[in-house]
Amino acid sequence: MTLIARVAEHFDDSAQVKLDSKNALTKPIADAAQAMVAALLNDRKILACGNGGSAADAQHFAAELVNRFEVERPGLAAIALTTDSSVITSIANDYDYNLIFSKQVRALGMEGDVLIAISTSGNSANVMEAISAAHDRGMIVVALTGRDGGKMGAMLTANDFHICVPTQRTARIQEVHLLTIHCLCDVIDHLIFGGE
Repeated sequence: MTLIARVAEHFDDSAQVKLDSKNALTKPIADAAQAMVAALLNDRKILACGNGGSAADAQHFAAELVNRFEVERPGLAAIALTTDSSVITSIANDYDYNLIFSKQVRALGMEGDVLIAISTSGNSANVMEAISAAHDRGMIVVALTGRDGGKMGAMLTANDFHICVPTQRTARIQEVHLLTIHCLCDVIDHLIFGGE
């Protein structure tokens, strides 16, 4: 296989996974966006967490809400729990790395807030701890996972939303997670601020 063919195969595979995901994920994405809008309109906020590439996705989502997505509008309340190195390292050092997000959720989360919990495998221990903390605080959880949803899928309640990408490959899951984040941002903007 030539390098050009190898690269082209990534494009084809990514496009196919996105098409395969469309029917399964459009409803949970739209429903999750509506729940986020309800929270934001009630002076609540969205917290987001994940590890590695999923941490970058959490930060990307928060940036799109706090700053702007595609249209000029006031900032919306969102916090990535992955960005404060002093908080994260103090929790990891004094307690346990698995608590780096849950302690922040317990400190910052309020009833009616939303937690976006991102894990390609659905088995990230510190993200699962954050979900438990969010439930304890009366928050709604939007879980972005892949494969079979992992242990996170089993933790979700009827009030939560599960956006599980139906593929095994981490890169493809992350690509659909990014598309999901952009869809969420678009629907949030559309429902709050109108326009096309």
